[in-house]
Amino acid sequence: MTHPRAHRPGSRGFTLIELMIALAVVALLASVALPSFLDSLSKSRRTEAFNAITQVQQAQERWRSNNASYASNLSSPPSDPSTPGLGLPATTASGYYTVALSGAGPTGYTVSAVAVSGSFQARDTACLKLAARVSGGQITYAGCESCSLEASDFSTANACWKR
Repeated sequence: MTHPRAHRPGSRGFTLIELMIALAVVALLASVALPSFLDSLSKSRRTEAFNAITQVQQAQERWRSNNASYASNLSSPPSDPSTPGLGLPATTASGYYTVALSGAGPTGYTVSAVAVSGSFQARDTACLKLAARVSGGQITYAGCESCSLEASDFSTANACWKR
């Protein structure tokens, strides 16, 4: 008489070695794909900052068509008699960036979008700050991690603003 376990004609399943090999392959693929995916996600979320900056540029041009200089206030409504402004939000729609307006005068202004600390976009260190400067009818762009967004920061081409 044979033992019942001696012959298992229809046995199915994986051995422990096969399972460990499969897990190793999956882990290797994930370690290669995840950083690339997160980088793509950061780049795609930059469009939120680009859209906010473009929205401010359009609002500034509408403002300038009716006034002697560009608006210096981003958030207050245009009808506010004490400090009229553009009436735009100071954060982007998903809250990844804060938007600010500076240096407004008769010939130009600077609008910037800075990643909110603690948000996913704060990991996008190469393009933590994005800005556009309008000066005398010329538009220049900047993007960096720790720049002050002064005039020198706008003098070099920037990888954050792909065209």
